[in-house]
Amino acid sequence: MQLITGLAPVPGIFRGAVAAIGNFDGVHRGHQTLLARAEAEARRLGRPWGVITFEPHPRSHFRPDEPVFRLTPEPLKARLVAALGASFMVVLPFGETLAGLEADAFVTSHLAERLGVAHVVTGYDFHFGKGRKGSPATMVELGRKLGFGVSIVEQVTDEGGPHAPFSSSAIREALRQGHVAGAARALGYHWTVLGEVVKGDQRGRTIGFPTLNIVLDRGADPFRGIYAVRVRDAARPGVAAWAGAGYFGDRPTFDTGRTFLEVYLIGFEGELYGREMLVEFIDLIRPDRRFDSIAALVSQMNADCAEALKRLAAVKAQDPVTGFPLGRLQAEGRI
Repeated sequence: MQLITGLAPVPGIFRGAVAAIGNFDGVHRGHQTLLARAEAEARRLGRPWGVITFEPHPRSHFRPDEPVFRLTPEPLKARLVAALGASFMVVLPFGETLAGLEADAFVTSHLAERLGVAHVVTGYDFHFGKGRKGSPATMVELGRKLGFGVSIVEQVTDEGGPHAPFSSSAIREALRQGHVAGAARALGYHWTVLGEVVKGDQRGRTIGFPTLNIVLDRGADPFRGIYAVRVRDAARPGVAAWAGAGYFGDRPTFDTGRTFLEVYLIGFEGELYGREMLVEFIDLIRPDRRFDSIAALVSQMNADCAEALKRLAAVKAQDPVTGFPLGRLQAEGRI
């Protein structure tokens, strides 16, 4: 898949393509339905298909003092979209200029002129242009005027679950509450963090649990606690995942006042500094807590690792998300 950022020229091979447009934070099952519709339209028309999205998240522009808990920052979003078969992803810079464009000017300049779209697919609740005045009906009208087709995908719900519509906001809240399995069902894959391994304070080595330290995006806010995780080298698709115990929290036992994602790879010895890793959150083991001594902490960490192995074995034996496209690709290490 080709990533086209900012206002870079769009290669000629993608002119006349089918484009799905939206924020797509999480690339959840509702988004996946929309992308599948774009793929189907592309097959019908004999054209390539791709995604048009925005960075940073529009909410970050309008409310800069309220960091957004991004489910899939741009690099991970691109991996997921590519895994679903998109040929390109156009990332439009969301700032004063884009926010100030009237709806018709946005469609004319970015969809009709720059990309020369043959067909646009969007969701029932997608609003765009200055003041978010552009609606799906506006897109249909402009498509008719400018010569491209438009498909509007209606609300998608979980027919096998609580029948609630899929929502990035609801998934964020589920993760804040530690409801990892519920988030996975709505996403259609296990929620994942993509990040570079950086040096920490080396404290884990002193107690026999050296960890990978990964910096999360500002605003990341999952439940503070210990998780069963699978970890993959992002540059080595298809290679088996490591089993791990992941920690997200403020390390109250050491009173550092800083928030971390730390992952202990069970049975692994070696260095992974500078590598980009994918950390898949499989199940919550327990909440974060303070320990009265290092010995008590180490004892609990041993118990956590044993529990993580048990939870990971159970998911490997029967993983419900492998019934969904991204869940299946994730299990195969192809994301």
